[in-house]
Amino acid sequence: MEKRHSIVAMSPVLFGFFIMGFCDIVGISSDYVQRSFGWSPAMTGFVPSLVFIWFLFLGIPIGNRMNRWGRKNTVLLSMGITVVGMLLPLVVYDSITCMAAYAMLGIGNAILQVSLNPLLSNVVKSQRLLTSGLTAGQVIKAVSSLLGPEIVLLAVTRYGEQHWYYCFPILGGITLLSALWLGFTPIDREEVPPAGQQVSVGDTFALLKDRAILLLFLGIFFIVGVDVATNFISSKLMATRFGWVEEQVKYAPQVYFLSRTVGALLGAFLLARLSSVKYFRANILACVVSLLILAFVENDTVNLICIGGVGFFASSVFSIIYAMALQARPEKANQISGLMMTAVAGGGVVTPILGLAIGTIGIVGGVFVVLACVLYLTYCAFGISGKISQPTHE
Repeated sequence: MEKRHSIVAMSPVLFGFFIMGFCDIVGISSDYVQRSFGWSPAMTGFVPSLVFIWFLFLGIPIGNRMNRWGRKNTVLLSMGITVVGMLLPLVVYDSITCMAAYAMLGIGNAILQVSLNPLLSNVVKSQRLLTSGLTAGQVIKAVSSLLGPEIVLLAVTRYGEQHWYYCFPILGGITLLSALWLGFTPIDREEVPPAGQQVSVGDTFALLKDRAILLLFLGIFFIVGVDVATNFISSKLMATRFGWVEEQVKYAPQVYFLSRTVGALLGAFLLARLSSVKYFRANILACVVSLLILAFVENDTVNLICIGGVGFFASSVFSIIYAMALQARPEKANQISGLMMTAVAGGGVVTPILGLAIGTIGIVGGVFVVLACVLYLTYCAFGISGKISQPTHE
């Protein structure tokens, strides 16, 4: 009976990861925004920032407030913000409401990622199963990322390009159903901190004085950097080296995302049975090999396989590092979640460095930037994992 209750409680939590993937519609939908309002490329390039900048500002404050609000309530708040944002363009359709919709999508997504990951630990008590569950969540998020553009195209095909924004209420409707499912599912609340205990932003940053937490924080920073950078460089590498045209280069990021989805799915099963540390080590070493081949072997088929290899072997690393951080300081789970989600901003830091390397050294320089991130993660796998076998306490 208890196992059945856990599955019932886990299902709406895992479905919440599907809502996480909605932010990836910014890629395809920004093209329609540009044509609708005649925006310049520079203005259009600001659209992803409207979505992803909120991780930097909201991660730690929301992680701290969760102590008071509760994880489930914080997840429901994030979904409520998303639903409201997705309805705005239906009320008034102009550039301002579209920008507000993207911003609210980003705010909701940032709050969701901070709160949903630790909420899973409310229904999954085993550390090994928690890592597996987090990886399963990443599979669901990856599927959502793949389906997001299809939802945009569905709105365009059904209602015409001028009504592309009808994709927003579709996403809002799915989010509302997810919120209702979670809201009506009983989930035991985590232990509430003592009354009057205040947690400040400074208190959360103070956790970085713990060397293990600092190195894991940087691990999240760099694994997100690897994800964004590989997606960014994949099509450029195939075009630069082999002269692939626009119709061909789109397959490079598709191979990456598909491989990442398959890798995360496999990881969700294997991490429930294998040591997460050993799995981390084996996959990150394979990732290093893939990038070395990518840097020095110029063959289109081999390079495409290596791009997919990076996605496959790095797919479970985020979940493993996140679970290791929770295991290191379980009594600070909410603060740890906020801190780790702040590190997602790494995706916005690594990419400009990648572009600079490509401009000065060439495409191989870009590959070496990704490789440098992976080498740090290799250090995490072999240098930190043994230190987190037992939680530390203040």
